[in-house]
Amino acid sequence: MTGDGAPKRYRLVAAALALMAAACGSSGDSGGTPTLKFYVFKEPGGAFANAAKVCTDQAGGRYRVVLADLPPSADQQREQLVRRLAAGDKDIDIMGMDVIWTAEFAEAGWLVPWEGDAAAKAIEGTIPATIQTGTYKGKLYAAPFTTNTQLLWYRKDRVPTPPTTWAEMVDMAEKIGDGGRIQVQGNRYEGLTVWFNSLLASAKGSVLSAPDKVDLADEPTTKALEVIKRVATSRAADPTLSTSQEDQARLAFESGSSSFMVNYSFVWPSAQKNAPDVARNMGWAPWPRVLPDEPAHVTLGGINLGVATTSRHPDLALDAAACLRSAPNQIVATEKGGLPPTTEALYDDPRVQAAFPFADVLRQMLTQGSARPQSPAYNDISLAIQRNLHPPRGIDPATDVKPLRRAIEKSLKSGGLL
Repeated sequence: MTGDGAPKRYRLVAAALALMAAACGSSGDSGGTPTLKFYVFKEPGGAFANAAKVCTDQAGGRYRVVLADLPPSADQQREQLVRRLAAGDKDIDIMGMDVIWTAEFAEAGWLVPWEGDAAAKAIEGTIPATIQTGTYKGKLYAAPFTTNTQLLWYRKDRVPTPPTTWAEMVDMAEKIGDGGRIQVQGNRYEGLTVWFNSLLASAKGSVLSAPDKVDLADEPTTKALEVIKRVATSRAADPTLSTSQEDQARLAFESGSSSFMVNYSFVWPSAQKNAPDVARNMGWAPWPRVLPDEPAHVTLGGINLGVATTSRHPDLALDAAACLRSAPNQIVATEKGGLPPTTEALYDDPRVQAAFPFADVLRQMLTQGSARPQSPAYNDISLAIQRNLHPPRGIDPATDVKPLRRAIEKSLKSGGLL
């Protein structure tokens, strides 16, 4: 929405980019059959291409779905979509959206809300926590398609019983000594925000209490910072913790130097292929708790499906998006792409359990999962968290809550950056 009701920052960008609309191209309609462009990252296993073909066939000539590949980087994907949407590009019908884009795109007026029967079908049987990632100000703007979250991975030959809390894990790791390292994501990037957000939610806290209001209550925020500080200064901390991301953690665990790792499901097939000796002794368990009597609430990732308000065929696009996220297509995404489904019952499907032997624990973590702060200024919020909590060993839990709160309050004033 770029009329007078749109926020000023989006009107200015739209005006600056309006001339791009003609250059963005147009798919048009072929032979009287509407063509729906599905903008999404290129999934190497072919799951998205398969879903587009299935939905085209099932449409019976009402529409055809054509993939438009986005760059592999989430930041580059967002930048390309934002520029096109701000320019009013009508070439975009359906978008594969990172879960953190919902608030920004909805606030800008770029997303058709899922309402009535469409919304009912999108949320039926869907894991509630994943629905939250596509919801903004009480409305569903993006339907959950695939999801993911972290588990605790550990060495069964060194750890007979997995720890249930972060404190217990650090104690275990230090007693193991050599080979007892803990792998976490402590670099100054989105993974550090995810770690903090998961710890904060697990301590019964939250970053925001509303899209424009900071929460960060003292007690849960301090507990989250204490966990990060203890891990980072522990004898079990990897020396490269402050530069570690998901893949570095995976490689370190596969080397055999570590006994614990928090990471996503991709590490399982990787270990099977690249480190079979490690894989034979690789166990999984729920993400460690912060509070002994409160389950962990781990941050969710994944891809949601949004329909652009600039689409020539928004009703057909909603119908096609519902087809794309159907149970059969979610199963194919699991088998071909290793992408966990958002439909809860699918975790009982033999095909999903074959791909994910840890399906029951993964479903548990997803059901208990937490969304990232829902604000149009999310990117600035995340940067504020990263800047204030890096390097992790430099955190002072007793004094860092107030400056963190001030930094996030300042980031909210940006209103979201294009």
